[in-house]
Amino acid sequence: MGHQDGPDGQHRRPVGVSDTTVEALGKLSEALETVERVRGHLYSLHQLVGHADLMLDDAVEKFRAAGHDGIADRIAADLLGRNVIAGRWTFQIVEDFDDGYYALFRELDRRARDELVDGRRHLYEAEMKERRRTRGRPGHEARPADEG
Repeated sequence: MGHQDGPDGQHRRPVGVSDTTVEALGKLSEALETVERVRGHLYSLHQLVGHADLMLDDAVEKFRAAGHDGIADRIAADLLGRNVIAGRWTFQIVEDFDDGYYALFRELDRRARDELVDGRRHLYEAEMKERRRTRGRPGHEARPADEG
């Protein structure tokens, strides 16, 4: 059987769905993608602050070895292991973000897609791809050849 030229069924707009609905879902998806990047930055914050805190052990040791016990004591007592915001280390910030804002964002995105387009994802992008690609041109296929 020959390869079909067009998006697969999961990337085709259900009958009766308006352009405005597809655009709204596309904007919601774009916003979620931005929040996914935010989440990655939070994990970077978590890892970088953790790494910096562990490096303080070496700094304190070197200050002591150089005879600067007062500086070493201040760093060890005031900075080493300190909360980055009131009552929280970075892992707690990540957990609160994941369990609150991020979880709700993902849930509302999923519910909107389930209610409006049978759960289909990236319809806006799939339709943009169809408008922008050159049919029949290598590298412009609608989908991989093994998805006939």
